[in-house]
Amino acid sequence: MSFSADWLALREPVDHRSIAADVRDRAVAALAGRESVEIVDLGCGSGSNLRALADHIAAPVQRWTLVDWDEALLAHARARLAAWGERARDEGDALVIHRGARRIEVRVLQADLARHVEHALERPADLVTAAAFFDLVSEDWMGGFCAALAARRAPLYTTLTYNGHERWSPPHAADGDMLAAFHAHQHSDKGFGPAAGPLAAAALERALRAVGYGVASAASPWSMDASDRVLMSELARGAASAVRETGRVPGAAIDDWLDARLAASACEIGHEDIFAAPA
Repeated sequence: MSFSADWLALREPVDHRSIAADVRDRAVAALAGRESVEIVDLGCGSGSNLRALADHIAAPVQRWTLVDWDEALLAHARARLAAWGERARDEGDALVIHRGARRIEVRVLQADLARHVEHALERPADLVTAAAFFDLVSEDWMGGFCAALAARRAPLYTTLTYNGHERWSPPHAADGDMLAAFHAHQHSDKGFGPAAGPLAAAALERALRAVGYGVASAASPWSMDASDRVLMSELARGAASAVRETGRVPGAAIDDWLDARLAASACEIGHEDIFAAPA
């Protein structure tokens, strides 16, 4: 499953401001005291996760491997990151970015994570990370991934896993039916087996503890108001489209809900951030 560059750009500012700082700081602390760090970013999209995290890492040299199935998004990520850096140059297999005293080497890897996650973990990693990814995969896939992670004793830092909590303002009579149908759609197969959807954060924590990892987590909700009107409208349209596919809510009720949501004054979408490391 892939997402458009426009959608990823629209959500990035809200993603970044929503990240749970205490969980991020635990991940950063795990990398303290190193001259260089190796980081693997799964389902990297446009490189937003790197842009959110890199400036918090003290190591003067960072080597990132960005992994995604979508080759066009990988190319887009390189372009976005080159523009984000204070200086950037292409060294063939790596884009080298300079920001302040940091040298950030970025390599991209096109890989099918649904079938070959071990390929993405071949390079030794001081940290494996992902953003808005684990709600798309199945619980069985999580179990296999966590076993592969534990075999390498690599820490995991993942942000913005959808947890099923939503609150729109003002309330609407169809909110409950719409959310239940949306969650049913979230459990559909995104290429990794039946997706964990809103159960993903809890399922991932269980899978990590099962392989002997200690887990720290915190809420990282999107809290949006009228200044986020464009994103809220796109979320409402996407939810309405997903619910139509389920056939669980009458079309007229969906239309009425969508009209109300396009005029909503505020919205909160629940997520969870997790840092886990071998106990």
